[in-house]
Amino acid sequence: MSARSTKRAEAKPMKAGAVIHEHRLKNGLRVLIAERHDDPVVASMVFYGVGSRDEEEAEAGVSHFLEHMMFKGSARFGKGEVDRITTVLGGSNNAFTTPDHTAYWFELASDRWEVALDIEADRMKGLNLDTREFDSEKKVVLEELSMGRDDPWRRLTQAVSEAMFKRHSYRRPVIGYEDVLKGMSVETMRAYYERHYHPGNAVLVICGDVNPRRALKAARERFGSIPAGPRPESERAPITEPAGEQRVTTHWDDSSRRLVMVWPTAVVGSDEDYALDVVTALLTHGRLSRLQARLVHDEKLAVSVSAANDTRVDSGVFWLYAECADGVDPRALERAIDDELTRLGSERLPQSELRRAKRILEASDAHESETVSDIAEELGEFAVDAHWRLAVEGVERNEAVTAVAVKEVTSRFLTPSRRVIGWSLPEGERV
Repeated sequence: MSARSTKRAEAKPMKAGAVIHEHRLKNGLRVLIAERHDDPVVASMVFYGVGSRDEEEAEAGVSHFLEHMMFKGSARFGKGEVDRITTVLGGSNNAFTTPDHTAYWFELASDRWEVALDIEADRMKGLNLDTREFDSEKKVVLEELSMGRDDPWRRLTQAVSEAMFKRHSYRRPVIGYEDVLKGMSVETMRAYYERHYHPGNAVLVICGDVNPRRALKAARERFGSIPAGPRPESERAPITEPAGEQRVTTHWDDSSRRLVMVWPTAVVGSDEDYALDVVTALLTHGRLSRLQARLVHDEKLAVSVSAANDTRVDSGVFWLYAECADGVDPRALERAIDDELTRLGSERLPQSELRRAKRILEASDAHESETVSDIAEELGEFAVDAHWRLAVEGVERNEAVTAVAVKEVTSRFLTPSRRVIGWSLPEGERV
């Protein structure tokens, strides 16, 4: 191989051993092919740039409901055919909806994976949305919503979200509301489908044991003739800076005292996003992390504590969850958390602690990139929410976070005046 060819090959971006090729069809469909031949398996995923944030109030829950209906029949593949074909071929499939996107995936052996493209292309352009199936599946979705009410954490996080986002659509649960779902018509869903489900609003990811040229040819053959569709436009209320600490309380019929603290942060892919990743590791990842060590192991204030850096398209959210140990005053738990956040936002961070946090994040990235489906999911999520290269750059971006950056994002974002505090308490109790 010539020096020029070697340089060109080395320049190809890679994720967990998968060489990534990027293409865009004439109709706007973005195609990412991640070539990795470790196992004779291929994951194919279609991501649509639409989630619950794109819904109007009268459509709340339609994104998730539509996800269900995508398995209920299209022009070529009738009800139950998607699952039947997947099972016969020895593969697996599923789908999920988030505030920012909706995704559909298949994992099949590399000698039969292209049938997934047949299915995805057919339901991208020819979903049936049969009225009887719509009415039947609505009952399934309503039952799913009802089951969620039996989870005290879900009820609490929903109350906190409503307080945090106020008018922005992020305040609503992805599954929607019972009254809206009951009144939803198939015509409402069809209009939503036609507005958002088309190549110009989608990313196709093919990852695994494939020949990149043949995979691109297969994608063109299935999707190339589908019209691009309209450019989706959704008007959302702006996310405003919190005007002081807010508190919400829910109650549950047990003795547990559950705490959720939440702060608005930054958008996905920003420098602050990666600094906040490091903050989560410093605070709650492992026995030596600051909150785990103090709250759970040393002072026995909590039986569990965790954090999540949930950055999104319009704004991020930093979540902190904890459950009081028996007999502990909830205010004592709050004070200890505040003390650790103040320390992290004001004191010098030891380099040894920063290195440990980064090694934890690096190990987590490796663990979450083991399978071709893991790689495809990360590439697709970043592609629709920001840019797919963020999936490749994650470890490097985390590694570049400095102690100064950790202090800065902690002191800027994670302050009492910007947060919502939610407690789930036994009936009749207050904090």
